[in-house]
Amino acid sequence: MDVQTLRAEAFKALHERDGAFVMPNPWDAGSAKLLAALGFEALASTSAGLAFSLGRPDAEGALNREETLANAQGIVDATPLPVAADLENGFGDLPEDCAQTILRAAEAGLVGGSIEDASGCGDEPIYDFELSVARVRAAVQAARGLAFPFMLCARAENLLHGRPDLDDTIRRLQAYAEAGADVLYAPGLRSVDEIRAVVQAVAPRPVNVLMGMPGVSLSVNQLQDLGVKRISVGSSLARAALGAFQRAALEIRERGTFEYGEQALPFAQLNALFRR
Repeated sequence: MDVQTLRAEAFKALHERDGAFVMPNPWDAGSAKLLAALGFEALASTSAGLAFSLGRPDAEGALNREETLANAQGIVDATPLPVAADLENGFGDLPEDCAQTILRAAEAGLVGGSIEDASGCGDEPIYDFELSVARVRAAVQAARGLAFPFMLCARAENLLHGRPDLDDTIRRLQAYAEAGADVLYAPGLRSVDEIRAVVQAVAPRPVNVLMGMPGVSLSVNQLQDLGVKRISVGSSLARAALGAFQRAALEIRERGTFEYGEQALPFAQLNALFRR
């Protein structure tokens, strides 16, 4: 098998084995290499992490498909790990846009990716139900035409867009599962009861849960006990890095000291890591 197929099979196997796994989200090749060196088994890109690194906002159409896939390919090339991508809304409203994005993602070396039902439109932030299902179905059909197993994740975005309707979120996830999605994901679930309800509603399909949100402190073991298969952290690692950057800069600006350097990773350690 070629390298991409080997990665795809390894990624699929992570979803089929017992227990949960953490799939952290690097925003560039360097952060991907660091995560791989720490022993994680798979990675996923973050649209917000990429947008912030470019000085742009997230979820407002500030990234196009070419930029997103170029970033994802850089992450793919940085490590031997399977990589999935945050493919936002498929970079278009139509089902065929989603299908084309999946095919382009595969060309970039990705072995998984997510399509969300957020429209990016302020007045109607979530696509109509029937269109949302058609978009997932088209993405699934494109993935099934590939020569390797591409793990297609369907995202229901209600909770991130001011629509705290768990019943509709579950209805959407169930429909996406029926349309063939391999993984279901509703970012913004915050409680044990919400997570349990989603896991049970779409069983036996694997569920991805987002962690790294303020006010949510569930552990890997707790999530695993709830039946969660995959745990991602979205933009939280990028935000943690930017938070440390800001605190260091404020120390210089406001106190005139440089104590932050004691907490920085050593130059030699990073150089050795990136030399590999």
